[in-house]
Amino acid sequence: MAIFRPWKVIRDVFTAAEVAAIREPLLASPLVGRSTLGGSFRASRGFAITFHGAGRAKLEARFPYIAPFLAKAISAGRRKPNAWYLNLLLVPAGAGVGRHVDGTLRGPSGDETAVPRVVSVLYLSAPGGPLVLSRGVKELGRVQPREGMMVHFDGDLDHAVEPFAGDGTRASLVLEQYRFGPEALERLPELKVDSRAGFKAYLDAHAQVSR
Repeated sequence: MAIFRPWKVIRDVFTAAEVAAIREPLLASPLVGRSTLGGSFRASRGFAITFHGAGRAKLEARFPYIAPFLAKAISAGRRKPNAWYLNLLLVPAGAGVGRHVDGTLRGPSGDETAVPRVVSVLYLSAPGGPLVLSRGVKELGRVQPREGMMVHFDGDLDHAVEPFAGDGTRASLVLEQYRFGPEALERLPELKVDSRAGFKAYLDAHAQVSR
């Protein structure tokens, strides 16, 4: 008998060379700075992109190395998302991310109950402890990351990243995939890059997006 799990792990979605082709330009981007998220994300770094509609084509023109990830992640979702929040998440040794449920687009959309239909994670480098998935106080499972692995899980799940000792940085792309009604969708920007790397990086990013 098949056992239903509200998450799916796909190993070796990309080869090592394909992962490097995504990872290296992201890590070298001037947009990388302290996290745009608060709470237990404060020790992490990265940058984020909100998009919907034609914003995806603009994003892929600006960041072509992200396109292979989007093709795999969005095509995997059977729940027809129409808006996305993409986060480059860099977690250093000794740090983790506390248990939470994603809902980054609640405020911008005006829908205070919104959660993603699905969250997709691609591991670009994978030192560290497991991704812990829970529903309320009940732990459902642990996923030990590895480079090139993709995980899809229901957006209403609690999840956390356990701290790890040693060297290195855990790098992942996290895609929150939402389905909004017309009014909420209209409140969202077609494409918006969020970075705390500094004002020049912000100006450069928005200049290139607007072309």
